[in-house]
Amino acid sequence: MQINDKSEVKEYAPNPQRYDDMVYKRTGKSGIFLPAISLGLWHNFGFVDNIQNAREVLRCAFDLGITHFDLANNYGPPYGSAEENFGTIYRKDFKNYRDELFIASKAGYDMWPGPYGNFGSRKYLIASIDQSLKRMGLDYVDIFYHHRPDPDTPLEETMGALADIVRQGKALYVGISNYQPEETQKAAMILKQLNVPFILHQARYSMFDRWVEDGLLKTLESNGVGCIAFSPLAQGVLTDKYIHGIPEDSRANKAFSFLNTDTVKNNIEKVKALNALAIHRNQKLSQMAIAWILRQPQVSSVLVGASSANQLKENVKALDNLGFTEEELKLIEGIIS
Repeated sequence: MQINDKSEVKEYAPNPQRYDDMVYKRTGKSGIFLPAISLGLWHNFGFVDNIQNAREVLRCAFDLGITHFDLANNYGPPYGSAEENFGTIYRKDFKNYRDELFIASKAGYDMWPGPYGNFGSRKYLIASIDQSLKRMGLDYVDIFYHHRPDPDTPLEETMGALADIVRQGKALYVGISNYQPEETQKAAMILKQLNVPFILHQARYSMFDRWVEDGLLKTLESNGVGCIAFSPLAQGVLTDKYIHGIPEDSRANKAFSFLNTDTVKNNIEKVKALNALAIHRNQKLSQMAIAWILRQPQVSSVLVGASSANQLKENVKALDNLGFTEEELKLIEGIIS
């Protein structure tokens, strides 16, 4: 997709103070520091979306010190379009800053028809990284993830493919996503034997979805692997958006969304109580929810989506108040447990 607007004439010049205020956290025991808040391109960057708005969000992110952009082969819609749009914007605005960026892609979910376009076979992963690099116009990604466990393909095959992707220079690091603790431990052992830098596990984590606390965070810590959390706002439930009802144009009312109106209604009293505490902390609920995740030492970064530059700026303000008193933590625990 082409960018066709007046801003093409004026070359993008990033904010020279972009690194002054962002918080950076070490990723496991690796040498990589990630911004505490990273930008996910799951939504709002496909062909169905406005590419100029996507460009403004990406520029805003980099200006705020967000160096990590997270993609996957099937982000869109349609599949592949988020990577393609990102590639278009990258060539226009970010190519000169490639070494300041940490770009991720993934493969593991449905991507193309037939038996070789899904899950974790060597054939699928090798083809996926090649396609992703072509769409984005990159020589390599900084990290390539297996997006979900494959119940049928041997883990040795999947991890071996990731290892070869690194050896071929197509990725610098590898990661996994959505793996349970036992699967994660096995993957870590295989990758260690292969001498491949396994540095991140991407997991769904929020106040309303705490499965990572049941063993995964400890497993990651013992293996020197960081956690990067996605869906920190529970698809928008952990915001003030639904406190006074469900807006017609909200994600909860969209058929393609993972969020639905019942989820909102079932949690609204908790949301109202959490919102009152956030106000007491001089934060928005969304900001407090992000800060609550970042208090975990194993969490290297929190992935947020953004439909606008202003929304991204509001989320980054979570970094203005990352501390919690013991009383606040007890109150939160009482509300959400």
